[in-house]
Amino acid sequence: MLLWLAEWLSQYVSAFKVFQYLTFRGILGILTALAMSLLLGPWMIQKLVANQIGQSVRTDGPQSHFSKKGTPTMGGALIIVSICLSTLLWCDLRNHYVITVVVVTLLFGAVGWEDDYRKVVQKNSRGLPARWKYLWQSVGGIGAASALFVMAKSPVETQLFVPFFKDIALNMGVFYIVFTYFVIVGSSNAVNLTDGLDGLAIMPTVMVGGALGIIA
Repeated sequence: MLLWLAEWLSQYVSAFKVFQYLTFRGILGILTALAMSLLLGPWMIQKLVANQIGQSVRTDGPQSHFSKKGTPTMGGALIIVSICLSTLLWCDLRNHYVITVVVVTLLFGAVGWEDDYRKVVQKNSRGLPARWKYLWQSVGGIGAASALFVMAKSPVETQLFVPFFKDIALNMGVFYIVFTYFVIVGSSNAVNLTDGLDGLAIMPTVMVGGALGIIA
């Protein structure tokens, strides 16, 4: 939204043209998301504690985990709010890649919310059954992959560029949908496998996200 405002203002003040640069808006987007998380984080944690929304520990897990029962959970909500608000403010909403990422993020966030709801409200430490998680992840993954394939305007959008070999690009055709599906669903489950009661996934996520951001 701020991009559209800057485009309008650039007619009168040329300095606003700097907002056209993707790198500049990327930096502002990161800073905005960081600021939102720092501002909203303490308030959200207080609300979670006040409403007794804490981690439900499985009885078949290590005994050392029992002392962590009640640790505030649903922290993913803070991440999703920060990402989506920052995206709406700084991204070009005419780009179908942006819309696709936001939709997939919200869908996968809804799956995580349902899992936490069952754990916190219904006191079911196992949460949402794996088969239902995988089903809705698959729906989101196939839907996003199909949408990207259909909306591709040039062959380069569905090619696979081999790392370290800039001149090697594989034309995947319809297989692009299968490949993209595994990337989306596989990445989500990789985070789930890495994560734990202590939030073990956040550092690998920061490292990988930072690296991809620099490359992009």
